[in-house]
Amino acid sequence: MPFPFATPLLLFIAIMAFSISSLDEPDAVRLLRTGIVKARSDIYNVKRRRFERGNVQAALGDCHTLYEEADSRLAAMLVGENYSADDARIWLSAAVANHRSCLDGLEEVGAVPAADGNNLTMLLTGALHLYGKIAAVEELTTWERVEKERSRENWRINLAKWNAATSKPDYVVAMDGSGTHTTINGAVAALARDGRRRRSERVVIYVKAGVYTENVEIGMQLKNVMVVGDGADKTIVTGNRNVPDGATTYSSATFGVSGDGFWVRDITFENTAGPEKQQAVALRLNSDLAVVYRCTIKGYQDTLFLHSLRQFYRDCQIYGTIDFIFGNAAAVLQNCDIFVRRPIRHQANMITAQGRDDPAEATGISIISCRVRAAPELAAVKGDFRTYLGRPWKRFSRTVVMTTDLDGLIDPKGWGEWRGDFAISTLFYAEFKNTGGGSSTRFRVHWPGFHVLRSAEEARRFTVAEFLHGDAWIPATGVPFEAGV
Repeated sequence: MPFPFATPLLLFIAIMAFSISSLDEPDAVRLLRTGIVKARSDIYNVKRRRFERGNVQAALGDCHTLYEEADSRLAAMLVGENYSADDARIWLSAAVANHRSCLDGLEEVGAVPAADGNNLTMLLTGALHLYGKIAAVEELTTWERVEKERSRENWRINLAKWNAATSKPDYVVAMDGSGTHTTINGAVAALARDGRRRRSERVVIYVKAGVYTENVEIGMQLKNVMVVGDGADKTIVTGNRNVPDGATTYSSATFGVSGDGFWVRDITFENTAGPEKQQAVALRLNSDLAVVYRCTIKGYQDTLFLHSLRQFYRDCQIYGTIDFIFGNAAAVLQNCDIFVRRPIRHQANMITAQGRDDPAEATGISIISCRVRAAPELAAVKGDFRTYLGRPWKRFSRTVVMTTDLDGLIDPKGWGEWRGDFAISTLFYAEFKNTGGGSSTRFRVHWPGFHVLRSAEEARRFTVAEFLHGDAWIPATGVPFEAGV
């Protein structure tokens, strides 16, 4: 089925994209917002039609939500919200990711050819390049001042030290009825009704031990939510949505978060659809300044969707087979255990698939001081399957692995192709001071885009301090982190 509003929308956007380079920043954002609003409006009108296949309706619903989120961020930029040029780049990168997720979802259900959104992408990346030039000359102190002002809002609550025995949560989820709600969705719905979304203070949802079979979505209006479990082996959120059974990759998530400032600790998120069901997300985050601490994230293909914005993962366990750490966030995984599972026959494992499609996007995956090894189900047969550190989902895919222990299951070439020689000249893949049986770079791919970093100075660009400016906002969580190499 063709994209039903493609022709008038793309003609309108193409005219706008042609003129964006001559505008100043506010006018460029206004022009971009006009395109996003029109896309959202047309999606809404199409969504009102009836379709024989329910998955088309689901994909259109994703699109409406994604464009609504992009519009909200652009609107905040126009009302003078306190932000830096680096903030703007991240938020515009997120708008790009939202647009692409819409098109990817429509393509998954056979509703749109992949090229239909090129002109809106041009408009988005035009604004990105404009703010990229500003960020290049903006003083870092400006960024730090903005982020420290934000972090003061939540100084009273500490993710690492919060204790159910001594601290009072706002909502308690307990399967046995001893809390305020028996489901996580019930607590989220109550939070939305309570109107706390209009305030800046942090809200705590404590989820007691139990296996919660539900798909949870924390919307963009619910900011500064903190979810704490009784331990990753005790509090488990599970689901099995997947693309072959009618979901989009985006909507397949067992647990999805769009509200900024999301913090979570001591919970397992899993998608049990299995390796035969292809894309099936366990955890999806499009939350800015998000922190995930001591959590387990389990699935097979597309386990952890680092959708967009700034994210930090510490002391987590992540399981999967194909592209199981993927997306277009600016994300750092530090001191995590990455477990490669057994795929189906004739498949190769791909740990990452980063989705940066323009050099102006301030995004990428940085894996620091982690451990990559075979999960028990793969350990005995790991010689039967090839495992790679990643492959390029988009043209400017960017992934760095540093000071990480790589098990011998990693193929000597290190990185895999997406399709032929696609992106091998434009991607940026790098390794620095890795150890273990799979760490030798002697037989790594000979791609123009692959680099072996030779100094700490080169690697510093991808640390918590430089890549996320995390030393300005992570300390508020109390979660331990190493700022540098």
